[in-house]
Amino acid sequence: MITLHYLPGAASFAVHCLLREVGVPFTLQLVDRANDGHKSPAYLKLNPNGLIPVLVDGDLVMYETAAILMHLADTHPAAGLAPPLGSAERATYYKWMLWLSNTLQATLIHYFYPERWVDEGNTEGTAQVKLHAEAKAVACLQQIDDLLAGHDGPWLLGATYSAADPLAFMLCRWTRNFRSRPARDFKLIGPYLQRMLARPALQQVFTTEQLPPPFV
Repeated sequence: MITLHYLPGAASFAVHCLLREVGVPFTLQLVDRANDGHKSPAYLKLNPNGLIPVLVDGDLVMYETAAILMHLADTHPAAGLAPPLGSAERATYYKWMLWLSNTLQATLIHYFYPERWVDEGNTEGTAQVKLHAEAKAVACLQQIDDLLAGHDGPWLLGATYSAADPLAFMLCRWTRNFRSRPARDFKLIGPYLQRMLARPALQQVFTTEQLPPPFV
């Protein structure tokens, strides 16, 4: 049995989406971050970084969202969530999975937690980090919009829905409160997000996690 340790709307969101797409049995285990559940000895035994999500798949314990998504795609090949091994499409899939995780998601972490990157009490520095992180994230969103413009398919990488889509959707959703240009305001990302919202799996996640609007 698969267990996903999750927090509504957090990085576990993308994994929850993919589990719904795959359609395999799984259980959800809420991590009570408000009461430091992510710092408990039991949770730190699963993920010493104290971050969410953690996926337990039998004896396998995994963290890092992109890695979990790729694992699920590989262990459920019938779902067709990753291109064939050794293909150019597979290489492109790897590139965007890692870019989403290492570039866009890392930038958004700076945006949401700017105080981590300055000395305590440095409010001016915190504001600068947040401002620059938003600007960099908007530039990243432009790359996604350009990617969508480069093909005729409805999904991030073209005609076929892949494990990259819930990750991209989640990160785009995190920009919904940007003051400058949220993802929904981009010419091609906006319709892409609406196509994602129409997927039954995604609707199930919003219902289960009881996430309020605006959804993007």
